[in-house]
Amino acid sequence: MNWLNKLMNGRYGGDQLSIVLILLSLLLTLSGRLANIPLISFIGYVPLGISIFRMFSKNVSKRRMENYKFAIFMSPVYSRFKNIESRFKDRKTHKYLKCPNCNSRLRLPKGKGKLVVTCPKCKEKFEKRT
Repeated sequence: MNWLNKLMNGRYGGDQLSIVLILLSLLLTLSGRLANIPLISFIGYVPLGISIFRMFSKNVSKRRMENYKFAIFMSPVYSRFKNIESRFKDRKTHKYLKCPNCNSRLRLPKGKGKLVVTCPKCKEKFEKRT
């Protein structure tokens, strides 16, 4: 293991972008093999090469900036998955609905019957059954 530490000393290593590139490479290569299209399999090796280049790069600041831009680009996707996850966890105890006036998302407890709901953003009052 000492040789690996010496090899990676001063190099960037793996990050989120590298992992996504490796997964993309795996997906393209497998789909090319299953569809028996060698061009797609060959194209699948390109993200793998980029990922390996990034991991062994000594230009740490540039790789860090690339990963930062990737994280900014992917943040809406991450937040959408977090919203879906929280809604799935609360599915037995809460109901989610949208305000008819401003379309903001509201969370109401289930099993309370008819409720008069006041939207916290636009102060619109409406009646909903939970």
